[in-house]
Amino acid sequence: MKVEFINPFLSSMLNVMSTMARMELTPEKPKLKKDDVAMGDVSGLIGMVSPEAKGSLSITFDAPLALATMKGMVGEAPDEVNDEITDLVGEITNMVTGGAKRMLSEKGFEFDMATPIVVSGKAHTIHHKSKGPVVIISLKGEVGKAYIEFSFDE
Repeated sequence: MKVEFINPFLSSMLNVMSTMARMELTPEKPKLKKDDVAMGDVSGLIGMVSPEAKGSLSITFDAPLALATMKGMVGEAPDEVNDEITDLVGEITNMVTGGAKRMLSEKGFEFDMATPIVVSGKAHTIHHKSKGPVVIISLKGEVGKAYIEFSFDE
């Protein structure tokens, strides 16, 4: 998998979280993911297609981090994952993908993006749109983790 596809999404995620939610996340070492079970509680998944590659990205939040993110962005949050939180995760997925799309375009990669799908619940599954390996990067925050997953055909 090309690192030039991954870095813009990671950079965009860190930027969105620091500027919009006033929250710093620390990336951990990338790993290959072996199954479809999400590591967290609520996920945004978006498909991407370009002449060079086809793939998908997911962003998954632990529930406490999703709630803290909403509080950081709008000043208040519900007590548990609900429709407001799933909408927020979809919007963050859009913002991260939009920022990454801009960076990739500057490098000559043009991607068309789908509308994000949001899934929540303990042990929910994420089905990527490509046949390539799934790389997952954990992002550690003060109240929980977020996880970015990438999978691309080339």
